Amino acid sequence: MRQAYMIIGCLMVAIGAIGVVLPLLPTTPFLLIAAGCFARSSPRLEAWLLSHRRFGPLLAAWRERGAIPRSGKLLSTAGMTLGFYAFYKGSHPGPLLMLVVAAVFVLIGFYVWSRPE
Repeated sequence: MRQAYMIIGCLMVAIGAIGVVLPLLPTTPFLLIAAGCFARSSPRLEAWLLSHRRFGPLLAAWRERGAIPRSGKLLSTAGMTLGFYAFYKGSHPGPLLMLVVAAVFVLIGFYVWSRPE
């Protein structure tokens, strides 16, 4: 089981790294999953991730207080808005599907903005 957590953790770091350069792919959720996997498989990799100069403070704030910095909230909102617009323009979904997607984005947005900073 330890190896499975290690593989999943490494995969999540890779996806998170891709998310750094792709604007619609989030980085932090994948790194949170990676940190959790590394906590169960490799204390050395967990320590590396938590001490990373860019992502370490974000992961530590989430672990300690469930906090998301204001810049993360703004980027999240902008990304969801851009994603919603791209979904609408790219696929021309029906009104029911648009309503469902909009409701999901609004619920996620409420959750993100309800977190401490």
